[in-house]
Amino acid sequence: MADGPFLDLRHLKMIQAIAKHGRVTDAAEALGVTPSALSHRIKEAERRLDLVLFTRMHKRLRMTPAAEYLAEVAERILSELDRAERDVRRMDRGVEHVVRIGVEAYNSYHWLPGFNTYLRAHLPGVELQVMANVTRDPVRALTNRHVDIIVTSGNAQPMGTCQLPLFSDELLFIVPPDHPLADKPFVDGADIEGEEFITTTLTPEPDREFARLFRPSESYPRWTATVELPEAIVELVAAGQGSSVLAGWAVRPAIKAGRIVGTRVGKEGIEIPWQALIRSEDKDAGPTIEVGQALADWTTHNGGFG
Repeated sequence: MADGPFLDLRHLKMIQAIAKHGRVTDAAEALGVTPSALSHRIKEAERRLDLVLFTRMHKRLRMTPAAEYLAEVAERILSELDRAERDVRRMDRGVEHVVRIGVEAYNSYHWLPGFNTYLRAHLPGVELQVMANVTRDPVRALTNRHVDIIVTSGNAQPMGTCQLPLFSDELLFIVPPDHPLADKPFVDGADIEGEEFITTTLTPEPDREFARLFRPSESYPRWTATVELPEAIVELVAAGQGSSVLAGWAVRPAIKAGRIVGTRVGKEGIEIPWQALIRSEDKDAGPTIEVGQALADWTTHNGGFG
């Protein structure tokens, strides 16, 4: 039987590393230990728990359901410890609270300096930390406590969250400046039909261009690439390698610089609401709700993210 019910931090870091790398040699290198030392640590953890965590498949380790569960727990615990260490260091600089923020889909932060200045004036004891690795699954990052506030589009309010409306922003069809459609006040389905089109996902969303322009007009562009990073899409469009539809606030710096042109999608346009989501437990008091309300006030005053 196991001689103790608890795993220590070494075991949690081991499980996290194996979940990320899959191979003992790679996980050991990431942890700065030898493969034999890591193998011994695996056996020790399995002996303490009295169960199997990993099975070997060729040269890789396959996680059992128990190991997968522990990997999720380890990720939360180690993230919280890392945050606590950072917070303690910041206390020496007079920072009372750190609030972590991330944005759905986009890594465009041209708005951040302006909001940061506003935040320092209104909440001087709070420091904002941008989490750039939450774009793919922001709600999970929020519920797993990797981030405190996520800026997301649409009206959905996932269970366990509180919604703070921020602003509405128009989707824009983007092309290079010399494109034949660059001078049009808006584009319709017939304009876009057959256009080389770059998208972040091939999954149609109910309030976006597929459902509100392509499908009703039965006119579709020619999908040429799926690129998950909107910033990379902007570069491809600017280079004349396709067109796309993206959030207006995220592409306006490139438009202002003259690198691309943004055109309304459909005669009436497509407005998308943006909101800040926080955990329900933070909605009544504390630095998270204070930062969320400050963001709502700032975006209202500035008409969005600019």
